Amino acid sequence: MNSPLTSTVAAPAAASVAAPVATKAPAQRPAVRCAPPWRAPLLLLIAGLAACALFPEQLGLITRIFIAGLFVLSLDLVVGVAGLATLGHAALFGLGAYAAGIFALHVHADPLLGLGVGIAAGALTALVSGAFLLRYQGFTFLMLTVAVSQIVLSLVQKARDWTGGDDGLSGFAMAPLLGRFEFDLEGRVAAGYALAVLVLMFYAAQRLVQSPFGLALRGIHENRARMAALGTPVFRRLWLLYTVAGALAGAAGALSAQTNAVVGTDSLSFALSAEALVMLILGGAGQLSGALVGATVFTLLHHTAASINPYHWLFVVGGLLMLVVFVPPARVWTWLRQRAGGGR
Repeated sequence: MNSPLTSTVAAPAAASVAAPVATKAPAQRPAVRCAPPWRAPLLLLIAGLAACALFPEQLGLITRIFIAGLFVLSLDLVVGVAGLATLGHAALFGLGAYAAGIFALHVHADPLLGLGVGIAAGALTALVSGAFLLRYQGFTFLMLTVAVSQIVLSLVQKARDWTGGDDGLSGFAMAPLLGRFEFDLEGRVAAGYALAVLVLMFYAAQRLVQSPFGLALRGIHENRARMAALGTPVFRRLWLLYTVAGALAGAAGALSAQTNAVVGTDSLSFALSAEALVMLILGGAGQLSGALVGATVFTLLHHTAASINPYHWLFVVGGLLMLVVFVPPARVWTWLRQRAGGGR
């Protein structure tokens, strides 16, 4: 039986022993800090505005980069975040483009309404096709995405009265943006419009990826069976992400249709899906900013190499892909960060 004196002495001793432990506990588990989701979109906005100001004679090319960046960003959600290899992503882009073009030709030429129609078309296509595709994995899923893309391309070619078939959809002109800004021949309004949509979509994608929903998707990417065993609704999470990615791809297609005033069957081609995947590999899958970097590098390389030699520009792209295989983008980013930090 302890005396009151023993208890009085033991209490401070126990407190003194526990105090260092309590003091050291937070130091053993440092908090992981994520960059705020607005920082990267803000940098993108500044870079885009600077490019438009410094190269006013290349606004058409810059607009193409913005649209390609949005398309590859949607692909990165599927491939880089969720780990779903696809070669049919152009179906979502192309249907968004055709939906916006048909809406402008037959209903209303307002750009924002057309953009909403393109987003809805891409999301609805992903929602319907994803209900079937996402029940499969691996090579089977990959081949089924190609099959869906080819089916959509065949349907568009047969619906000549609406889509123009192999001749493409044309003959529509966009109304002034917000009722005030005409789409000028220099492409200033088109570039600003595409940049604004890209920045907003990029911010939304950043918020999605950094949310608990996005963390669950990364867990599914790492180990689908374990996440299912933990009670995560794997199919529903992937289905929702695929729908969101379809909405972004549809937005990119709508921007392409509105800024070019023409939609061709090449927007649904297998080659476009493959090019988007190449862009994603160049920038690094899983990093949303890498999708934008890859789209910029590939589009500039395509433009430069094709202007020098329009028949052999794919040779340059092939060489660049071999370089990426031997020197992965992740290693390059690590080296650049080390150099920027003084080698630390």
